[in-house]
Amino acid sequence: MIDIHAEHMLTIAEAARELPGRPHISTLWRWVQRGCRGVRLETVLIGGIRYTSRESLQRMVEATTAAAAGETPKAQTRPQRARAIEQAEKELADAGI
Repeated sequence: MIDIHAEHMLTIAEAARELPGRPHISTLWRWVQRGCRGVRLETVLIGGIRYTSRESLQRMVEATTAAAAGETPKAQTRPQRARAIEQAEKELADAGI
């Protein structure tokens, strides 16, 4: 998720200009809507304008590179995440933290 206060915000057009090879803006819109190798570009909508961030671009590049190398993404469903949180809380409680 993009943190608008901590990340450097870019419009989709600005993001396209900052990437190596300068992909066409329609490529970035495709990454937003359908994704690439199972990874979608994170965006936020502020006042009717869609933004992404440099950090989000970096996360997408890392995830698509990992997917291309055959590494499985660490995506979780909501129930999986809830179970992981419960397990972590139990481990902390057992440790007395």
